[in-house]
Amino acid sequence: MRSIWNGSISFGLVSIPVKLMNATENHSISFRQIHLADGGRIRYRKVCELDEEEVPASDTVKAYEDADGTVIPVTDEDLASLPLPTARTIEIEGFVPASAVDPLQLDTAYYLTAHGVPAAKPYALLREALRRSGKVAVAKFALRGRERLGMLRVVDDVIAMHGLLWPDEIRAPEGVAPDSGVTVRDAELDLADALMNTLGDADLETLHDDYRAAVEELVAAKAAGEPAAPEAAEEPEGKVIDLMAALESSVRAAKESHGQDGGVADVHPIGSAGPGRGSGPGKRGGAATARTPARTPARKTARGDAAGERAAAAKPPKGAKKSAAKKTAKTAKTAESTTGAKAAKSAARTAKTAKTPEKKAGKGTAAKPAKRAASGARRRTSA
Repeated sequence: MRSIWNGSISFGLVSIPVKLMNATENHSISFRQIHLADGGRIRYRKVCELDEEEVPASDTVKAYEDADGTVIPVTDEDLASLPLPTARTIEIEGFVPASAVDPLQLDTAYYLTAHGVPAAKPYALLREALRRSGKVAVAKFALRGRERLGMLRVVDDVIAMHGLLWPDEIRAPEGVAPDSGVTVRDAELDLADALMNTLGDADLETLHDDYRAAVEELVAAKAAGEPAAPEAAEEPEGKVIDLMAALESSVRAAKESHGQDGGVADVHPIGSAGPGRGSGPGKRGGAATARTPARTPARKTARGDAAGERAAAAKPPKGAKKSAAKKTAKTAKTAESTTGAKAAKSAARTAKTAKTPEKKAGKGTAAKPAKRAASGARRRTSA
């Protein structure tokens, strides 16, 4: 890395020669301005507003404009003559815990490296002292014509320095916070905590600049002669939302994205024919279906006794090895076509009753006709 400043760290009576290098880099895509008609570059020239002539860099100087519009020239020689003790020195003022530095003050970050072999020993001494104390050093230094505030800390085996804003450069957050009348309920806090726990820790290594990637794709497509038409991002609507509903939806979506069970049970309106209910679409049909299984087997047998015997006599069974229940169910189909809807419904009830004649026989005297009907059917089958 190329150094941008050479000087020394003043640590009491110890002087540590160091070089200053940028610890960060800008990956933003830079553009140039051109003339759209012919692609020519647009250049900016320094022109005097009085004689409208271009002025070379050697004839330009700095100037301070007073409140009343008076311009006061300030040359580089004037600035160089000012006493600036930190012009080539990073002067450590003291040490504080890292938590004592407000993150709002953090500015550009730099790396400090030992300049020369003799500087290695005092450099390592300061690094290990900072590491063992758990504190950071507060220092003053000068860069690009102005004195700045800095914070020295250890990063791996390197001393890093963060430029700090002066305390009077931090604005007070007056009028920024919402009205004091806003209250937050415990249920909302619980949902917010659940959402934070579901999202988990942020992996900073996986984060990247999506906009820069989209610009690179756009430039590559245009260079290949295939102009791309990127989709415009939808602007969020400024409408009032239900905070609880939004939190619940956020928790559910976060669980689904993290592979957790975020499903929601299906809810059917009361009176509708949901899955597993009657085939009728209305409330009446559903109620009838629900009442049908509640009828006693003995009552069904008593109503369908005569119709079962007529159906059995009208069409005898085909095989002798079939059970009485299957034969009776088959005769129900014949009864439906010959004796009408009422006889068919009675035969179907008889078929259900005849499947377990032994169990139903012990429930009361109403089940005896079903047993006699089954015995009569077996005698006719034997004949």
